[in-house]
Amino acid sequence: MEIRKEVSSQTFAISGMTCAACANRIEKRLNKMEGVSNATVNFALENATVEHDEGQVTVNDMIEAVTKLGYTLELQRSKEETAILKEQEIRHQTRKFILSAILTLPLLWTMITHFSFTSFIYSPQILMNPWVQLALAAPVQFIVGGQFYKGAYNAIRNGSANMDVLVALGTSVAFLYSVFLGYEWQVQGQAGMPELYFEASAVIITLIVLGKLFEARAKGRTGQAIQKLLGMQAKTARVIRDEVEQEIAVEEVIVGDVVIVRPGEKIPVDGEILKGESAVDESMITGESIPVDKKAGDAAIGSTINKNGMLTIKATKVGKDTALSQIVKVVEEAQGSKADIQRVADRVSGIFVPIVIGIAIVTSLVWYFIVEPGDVRSALVPAIAILVIACPCALGLATPTSVMAGSGRAAELGVLFKGGEYLENTRSLTTIVLDKTGTVTKGEPELTDVIPEHGYATEEVLALAASAENSSEHPLAEAIVKGAKAQGIQLRETDTFKAVPGFGIQASIEGKMIYVGTRKWMHKHHIDVSAVEHSMAKLESEGKTAMLIASEHQLAGVIAVADTVKDTSQAAIARMHKLGLEVIMLTGDNQRTAQAIGEQVGINRVIAEVVPEQKADQIKKLQQEGKKVAMVGDGVNDAPALATADIGMAIGTGTDVAIEAADITLIRGDLNSVADSVQISAATMRNIKQNLFFAFFYNTASIPIAAIGLLAPWVAGAAMAFSSVSVVLNALRLQRLKLREDK
Repeated sequence: MEIRKEVSSQTFAISGMTCAACANRIEKRLNKMEGVSNATVNFALENATVEHDEGQVTVNDMIEAVTKLGYTLELQRSKEETAILKEQEIRHQTRKFILSAILTLPLLWTMITHFSFTSFIYSPQILMNPWVQLALAAPVQFIVGGQFYKGAYNAIRNGSANMDVLVALGTSVAFLYSVFLGYEWQVQGQAGMPELYFEASAVIITLIVLGKLFEARAKGRTGQAIQKLLGMQAKTARVIRDEVEQEIAVEEVIVGDVVIVRPGEKIPVDGEILKGESAVDESMITGESIPVDKKAGDAAIGSTINKNGMLTIKATKVGKDTALSQIVKVVEEAQGSKADIQRVADRVSGIFVPIVIGIAIVTSLVWYFIVEPGDVRSALVPAIAILVIACPCALGLATPTSVMAGSGRAAELGVLFKGGEYLENTRSLTTIVLDKTGTVTKGEPELTDVIPEHGYATEEVLALAASAENSSEHPLAEAIVKGAKAQGIQLRETDTFKAVPGFGIQASIEGKMIYVGTRKWMHKHHIDVSAVEHSMAKLESEGKTAMLIASEHQLAGVIAVADTVKDTSQAAIARMHKLGLEVIMLTGDNQRTAQAIGEQVGINRVIAEVVPEQKADQIKKLQQEGKKVAMVGDGVNDAPALATADIGMAIGTGTDVAIEAADITLIRGDLNSVADSVQISAATMRNIKQNLFFAFFYNTASIPIAAIGLLAPWVAGAAMAFSSVSVVLNALRLQRLKLREDK
């Protein structure tokens, strides 16, 4: 009998990581564990997501394995706890920096006064004493810098190297060599003061701690998108239990609870309106600025704002199942996932540190034996500078910070990427395939035209058609009835009603037989329609569905219904064309109607009369032509095509099945979001490449400069800290990304 594996996904918080090499080490260790199918560690988010078989490996096993590496792994904390801990870490780093800066400043002062062009600056003689400098530098080296020794010990103990190894090694060499020179000066009783390097180690540590402080503050800002989303949630809900109204925390609401929402309050959970009418501001979810009128039977979305009426709502989705919670979940998963380009950076950082140590050793030997034979100082200073300048902490931040900022900004614009790989790959699309109904069009048929004949008034034709169709459940019938009511027309009672699928309906009203339907339906009842053939053809060429109305055996007129184009579709498709994208419409409608809609919105290529099961085949044909294809749809019948496409985009106002099958969800139901997603993807990848340049090429290019002795160790420390901060600040620019249509 086959044993069924219980595979689950668990997210952990990690403490103690200092660079990408740390994240790589933890990730490798977790992936090597039996029962772990996939583990991903995100250095920027300081977390790990592990898919594992609970029967083979437990949470405690994973915690123990990571603890042995020298890091702390614990179950994911609540967002409130995480925010508190981040604030505590920032305060802790601030205190360490202040202590380090106070002790380092006198050492830096003495160093500055050593230059010939600064000799006029006064420097107390006591600061030149080696033991005074030692007293100032030791707390910086071992108290403030203790974190680097701890990290280096754990790394070396596990047979690897990371940023801590480089910092600890470089500063220790400078510190210990200075102690040796001071001791030698004391023993030999030399005149004057020796040339020491206490200030180099102290300044390096101070600058790195300052960089870590800036980095921690900036990394906190990359999560602002999630905080904004969470800030939309209502904190409390007013429920009726045991016929008593009571206010409770929103977390305590359960499915089935009846919730009262007063004007101006946030709707706390997703639900169905039982009683009341109001306008609801759904802009935070859909992006639509105009409030939506709601009445009994309509759906209510949690975190939207009730504007002007009292609503009684039955809770249908609470907690993590609400629409907003699902949006937050998708954004978090996208920010925690890895783009392919990040995996390359991770592999590079894994071998970078050992290579740098090797370069530093070779440089030191070359200086000692060839460039300045026997001069220890000349051999050590370039090696220290190399060790410090090459720290790969920025390399670990380069990609995830951009992914976090890019996906967060995308969420604010109504675009949800399900993973970093989709954020990366969307920019390479060449072809956008659009479903028609509900994607290009509104998906809700509307009454568009009423053309009377044989002396009938327009209102009379509409009244006859709507009264006859009032008993039908067909979407076109609903559109006619809704249109008539909107014009204030009173419907009449029907005595009899009969519907014939594919032809039309007949109903008896006030003793007269009314017919509504196709040409074939009219011909069957011997009704002449030749007088309106030209009007019918014109309406159909405009993409409308035209129906004939007759009273008894006389034609009364023509009525047309159309699934009207969304207001934004034409402009959005024009944006796609400007981005160099080919736009194709794929629909099951007849060719003439589809072509009419295509011409209306600027789509040149239309693939019509495609049954649902053939849509995926059409996507494959386009891919075989060498195109990178995105499918945009909203219905259940679009799900196979969405899954087949290189990138599947689901209109967020569509069905859950379509959204589940897609890689990107466009929650605003606006095709401008398609262009937005391509532009955001391109901007994010451009930002990642800029970051990788800052993080890798910038540091690597500095190694030769340090090797030939033109880079002082303290300058190297400042440059290394600057590279990390510059990477995070550059990524944060994505949070202010303005698109051409973004207002």
